Amino acid sequence: MKKKKMLSALSVLAICGSLLAGCGNSNSAAGTPAPSATPAAQAAATPEAVNAVTPEKELVVAGNGATVEQLMKDVIFKKFNEKYPDVKLSYVSGVSTELVAKVKAQKGSAQIDLTIVEGGEQEAGRAEGLWETLNPQEIPNMAKVDSNLKVKDESGVAVNFTPMGISYNADIVKEKGLPIPQSWNDLTKPELKGNITMAEISSNFGRSATIMLAYANGGSEKDMNPGFDKLKVIAGYMPTFAKNASQLQQNLQDKTAAYTTWTMARSIVQNKENGVPLEFVVPSEGSNLVPNVATIVKGAPHPNAAKLFIDFLLSDEVQTLYATKLYYNPAVNVQLPDDIAKLLEFDRSKVKNFDYEVISKSTKEWLDRFNKEVAPLVGK
Repeated sequence: MKKKKMLSALSVLAICGSLLAGCGNSNSAAGTPAPSATPAAQAAATPEAVNAVTPEKELVVAGNGATVEQLMKDVIFKKFNEKYPDVKLSYVSGVSTELVAKVKAQKGSAQIDLTIVEGGEQEAGRAEGLWETLNPQEIPNMAKVDSNLKVKDESGVAVNFTPMGISYNADIVKEKGLPIPQSWNDLTKPELKGNITMAEISSNFGRSATIMLAYANGGSEKDMNPGFDKLKVIAGYMPTFAKNASQLQQNLQDKTAAYTTWTMARSIVQNKENGVPLEFVVPSEGSNLVPNVATIVKGAPHPNAAKLFIDFLLSDEVQTLYATKLYYNPAVNVQLPDDIAKLLEFDRSKVKNFDYEVISKSTKEWLDRFNKEVAPLVGK
């Protein structure tokens, strides 16, 4: 039997701030396991609780497209229907910002039951009052999620996560004699001109990179001046900022760029699935984590089915699928094959805990600043 290795979300350092958990200060050192749930929560959350929930006949789930949508529709939906064959499942795909905007537009007459969006966008939706409060007694597997991944006001639950960083095409870098990035500031080196593709700040990838550029130069999400100063330099190295991850992916695949800023999961997928020889680096100054958070839309027409589906997403079976098929780090303790566990390892002592409440409140201001100060410098 193939040896398994435990990849534990409990070994994540205190990332409470990254998800706006509001769960107090952690006394654990980086990398030190923390209890996954309180004894009271574990006692309250039982399989009997989920068995008592009767699902409606339909469920509408919204989440990312591409490989995420494919796994959801081809595998996860089918496995859920093995347990609940009478539930008709539908999927709405889009990037997180689009999905939150769609839920907001439907406020008061919800058509989507459940969303799985990135942490920053989930927080923006929480501030808008878009999500129902989750009850761990009704979703027993929430008790297995690391308490440091707790989402503010129980407005959602993290189902997986992945670190941000810099990806580079190893073949192009070698052929052109370009530097292997070690720092966020390496993106501003003159020799990288014409070799970078980066998303605009409306995208989480561009926004997170800009915040990390601020951190790398003495700032943070509360002081973005250093980040914008560096972004202005990078703007001159590119013909345009990408609108979304698909454009980043295309630029890497057709070799018009050698470097980008996005997640480890994206980098591994491009390497494993599309044959792009990408290497991923967590820069020396650190990086943030990008969690995917499941939420139930306020006023959802099928709330019971949504609760059962979230519980299913947190099962060992689906958590393993997230890791082995999409290369996301699982949100719960789960045994993974040695090769996958090793592939998903990264230096967690470098994680920066973003304050997503600050980010949510500042995003419009940053977008305006990007359009006025950064966008005009593209290609100059």
